[in-house]
Amino acid sequence: QVYLEESGGGLVQAGGSLRLSCVASGNVFSIRAMAWYRQFPGKERLFVAAIGSGNTTRIAASLKGRFTVSRDNEKNTFYLQMSNLKPEDTAVYYCAADPYTGPLKDVQYDWWGLGTQVTVSS
Repeated sequence: QVYLEESGGGLVQAGGSLRLSCVASGNVFSIRAMAWYRQFPGKERLFVAAIGSGNTTRIAASLKGRFTVSRDNEKNTFYLQMSNLKPEDTAVYYCAADPYTGPLKDVQYDWWGLGTQVTVSS
């Protein structure tokens, strides 16, 4: 079992930046892919970004240029750097992890955090 805990959310003005962190615990050696999703009120979760064990990355097309992902395996931590934030980025952000080693686009994530709220004011 892997446990994930997000942090770094909060209130930011439009145009600002935030870095979300996701710390993994438990059976961390099984983790290969890690991802961020976000959920708008009343909507299903949407893919934001992912990073594989070889540091390959995948970013949602609409977020490229503003969002980047990275991981620090020694700290068992995964990051989402968000810049030039917009009010429409307001959502709950979730991190996820999985032992899958195939293409990032095919991962069905097994483990999820509880989410962190990001609110962007105009």
